[in-house]
Amino acid sequence: MSAPTVIDPAELPAPVRGYLAAHTARDVETAVRAFTPNAVVTDEGHTHRGTEEVRRWLTEAGTAFTFTTELVGARRVDATRWIAVQRLEGDFPGGVAELQYRFTMAGDLVAELVIAP
Repeated sequence: MSAPTVIDPAELPAPVRGYLAAHTARDVETAVRAFTPNAVVTDEGHTHRGTEEVRRWLTEAGTAFTFTTELVGARRVDATRWIAVQRLEGDFPGGVAELQYRFTMAGDLVAELVIAP
């Protein structure tokens, strides 16, 4: 595997940018449309499979805290894999976190998303 290439966040694929914007706005229906019907999302050690589980995760994720997000970096791993780095600040334990959102694309949709520090 080659090392990821740093890119301008505007160079992320349109579905990734759309998902990030919709997720930040808590627009669940727009966010879920970025995923394939059998997409897999892993966040906080939990895996969510398929549209209904992803929708449920999007509805529930982060609701226990108030926070802001800022896209602070982006990398291209290869033709189908991209990383967006989001900085979160809020009232969650620690108050600040940078998370990597690792996307795997299938055509014009997200097939897999792994969120991790």
